[in-house]
Amino acid sequence: MMLPQEGHLQQCYHIFSYLKQFNRSRLIFDDSLPDLSDKYFHICYWEEYYPDAAEVLPPNMPEALGNSVTTTCFVDADHAGCRVTRRSQTGLVIYINKAPIIWFSKRQNTVETSTFGSEFIALKVAIDHVEALRYKLRMFGIPLDGPTSIICDNESVVKNTTHSESTLKRKHLSIAYHRCREAIAAGCVRIANELGEYNPADVLTKLLPGPRMRCLLRRLFYWNKSPD
Repeated sequence: MMLPQEGHLQQCYHIFSYLKQFNRSRLIFDDSLPDLSDKYFHICYWEEYYPDAAEVLPPNMPEALGNSVTTTCFVDADHAGCRVTRRSQTGLVIYINKAPIIWFSKRQNTVETSTFGSEFIALKVAIDHVEALRYKLRMFGIPLDGPTSIICDNESVVKNTTHSESTLKRKHLSIAYHRCREAIAAGCVRIANELGEYNPADVLTKLLPGPRMRCLLRRLFYWNKSPD
């Protein structure tokens, strides 16, 4: 917006071309509450590992009024998706209740040697976005109902993050490792695993066949299932 170039204009043409072809599509903002069972989230006591962990609250936030809202985030990463740099792609979608309000897709800044590493970096990015949104909602005076539920399709990352006894063997991921675990200890987020075929964030990380992309898009905009 500050310094538009010819490449940005070409991208605008692509957007309008897509809208012209799919002119019967629409965004649905569903304000109903999602049905996420607590059984999908591992309960752990973190006082021994992060005794001072606490969510950062705005010092001058107004009194929360109205109905409370639930926030949910789906996150995914495509390992070494860029054929030029072999950097991975992070994709995430954040919902307020069942309405998708934030979607993010960006190439990671580092080259990860495994899917585990790229998924961990993506999870850290998701937590950064979630904490920024929670801070903003509190400044708007909107009450939040519990921690944000983050759904990831990599079981190893979920277990390494949610189980206090898990240890990290790759030191270069230590920042993301402690960042994610401390956010859980602070009560800001909770993390669960879901199969990749049901993760709507997958559409933001890689090129997909038409049928699968349409299936994920329907799930993205009409999310009505719990992660089973």
